[in-house]
Amino acid sequence: MTDDETEEAPAPAASSDQPIVPMDKLARVYRKMQAEVQRLTTEYETQIEAIKAQQEGVKIALKDQMLKLGIASVRTDSGTVTLSTKTRYNTSDWDSFKEFVKQHDALDLFEKRIAQTNMGTFLEENPGAVPAGLNTVTEYSISVRKPTK
Repeated sequence: MTDDETEEAPAPAASSDQPIVPMDKLARVYRKMQAEVQRLTTEYETQIEAIKAQQEGVKIALKDQMLKLGIASVRTDSGTVTLSTKTRYNTSDWDSFKEFVKQHDALDLFEKRIAQTNMGTFLEENPGAVPAGLNTVTEYSISVRKPTK
């Protein structure tokens, strides 16, 4: 936003009974701020992505040299570089995996988190069935979109 586009945000209303500033003006100011945040975010993310791409190239060069030399760690004047391995697991057949877990009584192979959408749907369909220890947090948010023509 340039100086001539800058529009100060109005002070909040003193009383919740009557807004002092028209909603149209508040929405316009909000959207200008939103547009500026988006512009700056896009600029920032573009610059960060370029640096991360270069950084990834350096990481690959370090990894390749360390694998070639057969070393897992090297100390340099600029820092210690460590090569580590990480193994990840996933499945392409969830039904078989769930059966495997049941068969081996291995519930600990799952992570502890609740599927948010599924839980909401379950509670809507079964209002009397609430699991013990279930915590619910509901948040409100405001969104302002450009007007349609």
